[in-house]
Amino acid sequence: GLKGTSRPIHYHVLWDENQFTSDELQKLVYNLCYTFVRCTKPISLVPPAYYAHLAAYRGRLYLERSDLSTLTRSSNISRAVPPKTTPLPKLTENIKKLMFYC
Repeated sequence: GLKGTSRPIHYHVLWDENQFTSDELQKLVYNLCYTFVRCTKPISLVPPAYYAHLAAYRGRLYLERSDLSTLTRSSNISRAVPPKTTPLPKLTENIKKLMFYC
């Protein structure tokens, strides 16, 4: 693994639109675990789920940053009103098709 000892992971299939057999699904998950861009070794979580986690983490950081800037600008606003979030920054053309959150 990337850090430490590799370990097995347990998945639950909620809906299978592709009608994979269990062997086909296991082979797909196994092969996907080798496609993570941060390392050349397999990881325990399939990269699409890992990337979703990274994107959500990055989004949370953007929201927390906007909350901090709102609090410093207006510290006398009542806590009953939720802080207004600032829009996410626009992506430049050179990173629109890249997974910049990896």
